[in-house]
Amino acid sequence: MSYQAPLRDMRFVLHELFDVTAHCETLGQGLDRELIDGVLEEGARYAAEVVAPLNRQGDEQGCTLVDGAVRTPDGFRQAYRQYVDNGWASMTGPGEYGGQGLPQLLACAFHEMLMGASLSFRVYSGLTEGAVLALHRHGSAALKDAYLEKLVSGQWAGTMCLTEPQAGTDLALLRTRAEPQADGSYKVSGSKIFISGGEQDLSENIVHLVLARLPDAPAGVKGISLLLVPKFVANPDGTPGARNALSCGALEHKMGIKGAATCVMNFDGASGWLIGEANQGLACMFTMMNDARFQVGLQGLGIAEAAFQGALRYARERLQSRSLSGPAEPDKPADPIIHHPDVRRMLLTQKTLVEGSRMLAAYCARQLDLEHGQGDARARQAAGRRAALLIPMVKAFFTDMGQEVASLGVQVYGGHGYIREWGMEQLMRDSRITQLYEGTNGIQALDYIRRKLLGDGGAELSALQAEFSELCDAQLGRPALAEQARTVQARLGEWRELSAEVIAACQRDAQEIGATSVDFLQYSAYVLLAGLWLQAAARAQDMLEQGSDEAAFYQAKLHSARFYLRRVLPRASGHREALQGGAGCMMAMPEDSFAF
Repeated sequence: MSYQAPLRDMRFVLHELFDVTAHCETLGQGLDRELIDGVLEEGARYAAEVVAPLNRQGDEQGCTLVDGAVRTPDGFRQAYRQYVDNGWASMTGPGEYGGQGLPQLLACAFHEMLMGASLSFRVYSGLTEGAVLALHRHGSAALKDAYLEKLVSGQWAGTMCLTEPQAGTDLALLRTRAEPQADGSYKVSGSKIFISGGEQDLSENIVHLVLARLPDAPAGVKGISLLLVPKFVANPDGTPGARNALSCGALEHKMGIKGAATCVMNFDGASGWLIGEANQGLACMFTMMNDARFQVGLQGLGIAEAAFQGALRYARERLQSRSLSGPAEPDKPADPIIHHPDVRRMLLTQKTLVEGSRMLAAYCARQLDLEHGQGDARARQAAGRRAALLIPMVKAFFTDMGQEVASLGVQVYGGHGYIREWGMEQLMRDSRITQLYEGTNGIQALDYIRRKLLGDGGAELSALQAEFSELCDAQLGRPALAEQARTVQARLGEWRELSAEVIAACQRDAQEIGATSVDFLQYSAYVLLAGLWLQAAARAQDMLEQGSDEAAFYQAKLHSARFYLRRVLPRASGHREALQGGAGCMMAMPEDSFAF
């Protein structure tokens, strides 16, 4: 199954909706359109020609563990070497450590390409960027000097070691210990599970960021520290030194992403160094976690794009029956299934969810950039609040969307979609993990309600709603867009009212936080995508009125916006009615009554 980066749509999002060139100027980066498009085109070539051919092979061959060493599928090492040598690993890294410092708004497009080409391959490099963020922000000068340059270049890889057999979401239960040593280091002992890339043969060193407890740590999450525990301790000259006392005990046998090594890691008195302050590890880790959750959202988006591409190709080629209105292509024995309304429904659902999510990914990436690169402190804080509000939505909605779009892809193929050789069933298997790791989607929804909505009484959400309300106001006077603007404006009003209802319900009864969370997040995402589709339609209408020579592209945007508002946005009503059902119908039934 082939993959081609959707370059025209990516350029539409970056240049026409979010003006990435002006954004770079705001960040103090001199990137012009020619350079930005060059990065996109080279990224698309690498994804299509180097990474995508690994996808099926990685799934079929998987990883092997022999005497504690992991062998990745054939071709992965060579592709990773190109990834490092061509500078892809250092795109967003800090300049003082050899990084290019490119904005997330640009990098997220390339990362989506990697996810769509082969999620298993991308897993190995994805967490390194988060490790760089955490170490750069919280690490000591000595640790940064010893490890950051190699991590930024991709010569060394990073991992995130949180989960233990008894401690998944509830990190208060973790047992890994860190004993202080006379030289200022620590001896780390314990086992971690589900560690992506915990052992591999791609990079010359692996730097693990490990959550552990110090001997005098208070109980619960307030007693967790973050430590850097390398596979090979760095020598003074920056080369890998002595092998540390850690090992991969096993590889997990998984439903999907079989080309990615998911490891059980054992730390047996391994040397480690504290990152940040003692007992403040969770705050340090969340620097890495926010990036990881954004990246997992892009995983859902990338897989969804790959599934849509496959479904569209098949629908154009597969001949079955005649169109309900008569032969659409009478020179053929039957019509391509793209002429059937139900197949159109599935394809347009895929297309509008994918393209709408791509817009939201860029919107969120822009906030992440401004949070760190905007010159004005108040503007940085505002962008940080907006990014924090959006991250759980991006992670949860995009990954649920990725699973749905992959499932629709299987459905478009019919029985062939269920067969391994066509590649669609792999996308569905691979996408399933994205709803689970880096915090399940239920946890994302809890975060969205508890920390983001209740945390400030809905102030930041209200600001987001007001921003899109202004967009609606600006389009109400345009005959071609007035109806769509009224539809979105009505939903925004409903969203504001629903937000107030949810806040009140959660303040009355804490169970409502969990009872309303998933439906409220889904409702929010569908309405937010509606606002972004209106923004896209406004741009398309502008270009058509100016006589663009790409009329077909912009007409397709208008068609897609209308489809989304009429056929996808109504899903929000179901989520609203469900969450208004309250916690009582969930919690009233005695536990024993679940038995059969």
